[in-house]
Amino acid sequence: MTRSAPIDLAPLIALRRDLHKHPELGFEETRTAGIVAKHLRALGLEVTEGLAGTGVIGSLRNGSKRAVGLRADMDALAMPENVKRPWASQVPGKMHACGHDGHTTMLLGAAQALVSDPPIGTVHFIFQPAEEGRGGAKRMVEEGLFDRFPCDLVIGLHNMPGLATNQMAVVAGPQLASSDSWWVTFRGIGTHGAKPHLGRDPITATGYFLAGLQSITGRVIDPLQPAVVSACSLSAGDEKALNVIPDCARIGGTARAYTTEVRAQLEAEIGRLARGSALAMGLCADYEFIRRIPPVVNDADATTVALEAAQAVCADVQTQFPPSTAGDDFAFFAEETKGAYVWLGNGPAVDGAMHHNNGYDFNDEAIGTGVAFWTEVARRALSTQAVL
Repeated sequence: MTRSAPIDLAPLIALRRDLHKHPELGFEETRTAGIVAKHLRALGLEVTEGLAGTGVIGSLRNGSKRAVGLRADMDALAMPENVKRPWASQVPGKMHACGHDGHTTMLLGAAQALVSDPPIGTVHFIFQPAEEGRGGAKRMVEEGLFDRFPCDLVIGLHNMPGLATNQMAVVAGPQLASSDSWWVTFRGIGTHGAKPHLGRDPITATGYFLAGLQSITGRVIDPLQPAVVSACSLSAGDEKALNVIPDCARIGGTARAYTTEVRAQLEAEIGRLARGSALAMGLCADYEFIRRIPPVVNDADATTVALEAAQAVCADVQTQFPPSTAGDDFAFFAEETKGAYVWLGNGPAVDGAMHHNNGYDFNDEAIGTGVAFWTEVARRALSTQAVL
């Protein structure tokens, strides 16, 4: 295991807690982006602001055409923090419930470490806005991220409660599922609740649709291919008019898959079931499938670089770790160049507080491991020994 130079954690912890106090939602990270840009400029890096609105790129150039991109997300979530800590959110209804404050801090720490002893090549420190469902990565790509800052490979890192802060997990292949949304609206004919034969009941059609929804994953998708279809929203009628059958019912949800083929199957089969349910009941169905985020699938070469870096700085690196059905728009980066997405332990999930929980907090004890990993993976990616 490589013995990295000592890292001064105190200022990084202070920075992380300051970011935690001042959470900002996607594309609103003006304060956070300003702090990031200021730190990068103080290190003497080339700094580009405004990509995707609030995105920031810091570039460390030191000869050689090889280049690696290191990505951290900056945004918070629209939810209240319910644990009173000295560094708790000071913004009502917003909190860093996924650890992006920690991700941003660790990448700034790595920038400092790499500037003090720069590798041969180029490191692009990518501070991405709006990971939490608002499309930050896609917008950065569309605005020319990899045209302006070409990368031979790009690495993403996310904290993981349940793993110790000196543990990492690095695995080739699928890491996160596609994250897509769907809507079905059943359109019938409203009527008196006592005279259903005079109308076409969309609520009953919705019931048949819901009952059949899990047959898609249970009887249509290959059982060796993981997939999730969940209904998460349902609206119909008026609770103050319980003698009225409404003329429409609307239901929405999410679909998840690890391959493009299964993703396409889910899109087709949800629509087929909706139209079939409507036809059986004499109604019409409007169907919309919204492709949001592709699956994150780790490239073999990029994963090899990430694994060797993790093993160099971390005593316990897991190479067998289950993929998550959550999504991350890092997928858009990995579609453009070789990519790997790795997990860094966040310690125990205190009181069950996993990601997106009101009691969650990033564990500052993970900062040292994260900074060491980012530093080492940049060096190894730029090494002439790396297969890119």
